[in-house]
Amino acid sequence: MADVRWLDDREAQLWQAYRDLTRELQRAFDRQLERDAGLSGADYAILAPVSEAEDGVIRMRDLGRQVGWDRSRLSHQVKRMEKRGLVAREDCADDARGAMVRITPAGRDAIEAAAPEHVATVRRHFFDHLSERDQATLTRLFERLLDGLGHDT
Repeated sequence: MADVRWLDDREAQLWQAYRDLTRELQRAFDRQLERDAGLSGADYAILAPVSEAEDGVIRMRDLGRQVGWDRSRLSHQVKRMEKRGLVAREDCADDARGAMVRITPAGRDAIEAAAPEHVATVRRHFFDHLSERDQATLTRLFERLLDGLGHDT
């Protein structure tokens, strides 16, 4: 324990502010999505990349990478969304072991209903409080932190 570099007061304040911010932003986004489209944050996390994929279909493992979820969590979420008619799971033509996720018309309607207010909520709670210089600084800092974790930006 003697080798531990404990956070000083300034670092602890920054870390707590970051944790509080991410929690409260997620709550605001979740409330908006539920209110405007009956979607959960997890639904939106899946629908966004699937809706942007070519022909509205994406390989399950690629989707998992994009949302940063393990296979089990992704599979359970996709299954819940299938039951609600938002997505459909299909066999992969290139690999019998693989699966594809396709957005359905109901899923497309849901994300299109949610997206305008979601973007407005992101602006209202995040971008509207930052200057262009602040945004550029945060982008550089976030990319540096991601690089330190070994992620591609």
